[in-house]
Amino acid sequence: MYGTTRCSHCNAQKEMFGYNAFLSVAFVDCDKNTNACGLAGVTGYPTWVFSDGTRLEGEQPLATLAQSAGCVYSGS
Repeated sequence: MYGTTRCSHCNAQKEMFGYNAFLSVAFVDCDKNTNACGLAGVTGYPTWVFSDGTRLEGEQPLATLAQSAGCVYSGS
């Protein structure tokens, strides 16, 4: 996930995961790593980029993120 620590949508997304689960998400802080975000073509936060190259922008439901990542989502 590309985002910033000051982004309310990014923080909401992190809260959806919970602290421990979000530790497994590769998070790029665009305030600290502007070069990586520029190279990835990030224009808004959060931006999710998956291993197959697909991307989603904005807050996403966990079920959508799981499906895009090829994971099983067992939440409600």
